[in-house]
Amino acid sequence: MTLDDLRAYGANVDEGLGRCMGNEEFYLRLVGMVKEDAGFAALEQAIAANDLKAGFEAAHALKGVLANLAITPILEPVMEITELLRAGTEMDYSELLAKILEEKEKLCAL
Repeated sequence: MTLDDLRAYGANVDEGLGRCMGNEEFYLRLVGMVKEDAGFAALEQAIAANDLKAGFEAAHALKGVLANLAITPILEPVMEITELLRAGTEMDYSELLAKILEEKEKLCAL
């Protein structure tokens, strides 16, 4: 994975790099760690169990990581699901969750 790959994917690389003091190696290592983040599985499990509180906690943690690294394609649906879960909105989250997991898979393929 390169910075150009991430740019083509839609990440705001300059913003993410800025938070990493311009250290490209460090930034890429952190982005690589996102691929293994347990928060995705925790969010998926919470949604499957209709546990809105656990879902919010998982989504909120993911939101922080994704925002710091400026991984916009995953961040946007995570922000949306976070706010819905924060409000305790009873709904079918499967479409939003599918979008998050689809974007994660695209990131993993880089």
